[in-house]
Amino acid sequence: MRMGVATTSAVEALISNPMRSLLTMLGIIIGVASVMVMMSIGEGARAQIDAQISSIGTNLLTLQPGGLRRGGRSMGMGFARPFSESDVAAVAAQPFVEAATGVLNGSVTAVSETSNWATSVQGGNADFFNVNNWHTDIGREFNAQEAQSGSAVVVVGRTVVTNLFPNAEPSDVIGQRIRLNAVPVEIIGVLESKGSAAGGQDRDDTIIAPITMVRNRITGGNKWVARHVSRIQFLVQDGYDVQQAQDETSSMIRERRRIQPGDADNFMVINFADIIKQRAATTNTMSMLLAFTAAVTLIVGGVGVMNIMLVAVTERTREIGLRMAIGARGGDILVQFLVEAVALCTTGGVIGLAIGWIGSFVFAKVGGWPMSVSPIIIATALGAAASVGLIFGFFPARRAAQLDPIQALRHD
Repeated sequence: MRMGVATTSAVEALISNPMRSLLTMLGIIIGVASVMVMMSIGEGARAQIDAQISSIGTNLLTLQPGGLRRGGRSMGMGFARPFSESDVAAVAAQPFVEAATGVLNGSVTAVSETSNWATSVQGGNADFFNVNNWHTDIGREFNAQEAQSGSAVVVVGRTVVTNLFPNAEPSDVIGQRIRLNAVPVEIIGVLESKGSAAGGQDRDDTIIAPITMVRNRITGGNKWVARHVSRIQFLVQDGYDVQQAQDETSSMIRERRRIQPGDADNFMVINFADIIKQRAATTNTMSMLLAFTAAVTLIVGGVGVMNIMLVAVTERTREIGLRMAIGARGGDILVQFLVEAVALCTTGGVIGLAIGWIGSFVFAKVGGWPMSVSPIIIATALGAAASVGLIFGFFPARRAAQLDPIQALRHD
């Protein structure tokens, strides 16, 4: 039997019993839709994680006060002595450090001539932009001399620009003067957009300024540590083992903070890339579990297809006998019913793809999850549906092909 004849016969069989065909395809539709939703959201999450790792770099380490324990309890960051500019210089002097910056965080109300906006300010030195792989795409960054002298210049994120200058283009804000609380500053650059962090925080809602200016005029000093910083960020040179750099830095900071052997650290060395990778591993595990659930749904749908195809073989026994009587071979009957099963599942797969795409889009919008539908996902979903039809349709097709023509013609 030619493939065209088998396909025509399959289409006629599906159309002749539309309700039964739809109910049979229901399991396939749900399974394919589930596979598509899980894969599209999982792929979108992986793309987001890759973008985050790319944006911060895999060789960025952060030192921050914390980990101090008293009475068996963690006292947290607020109870540990902060770092100082001298600690930043000591970290920068390490042979494996490419660049380092102290960071000082604060909250401010930014005020322009027409608007005001509550945002965060981050003080850093001239290496802040290289360390964080975050540069301006309009204007310029402040230089080492401006950072050291505490010049009243700032680089702003896109969200700040949008809210302070709602009717202006980003390029128009260069040279504009705004106030951070009561401190007048000049905008010299606009940061490239970073979008939202994993927790949903808008990374573009920030202002970067020289750390000396932030400390002296916005956040104020610290009564225990002169020229304090909230945290230290540094880049490990390419080719140097990041874990080894982390261990050597930890040992050096223990000496500077006079921590005795055996005592717990009152600081933390954080590798955000590792944290993101661990979260990615968790996400992959959950995606695999959900994909397994979707696969079970497909298998259940396949069992339904097999049952209906067995019913179809019984109902069409006389038709099968007649085809054999006029020259059809067992292989022709096998192909005919296999094509019907595959057509049934593929049609259900196409419908499931449409429903899955809509479901992924809605889930991404409502839940704030990233979504990515690639040709690989579409091909995988359709291939899975066709494979289910091929596998679960084989037994009914084989049973039809093995019917005795004489007995089949006598069947009522």
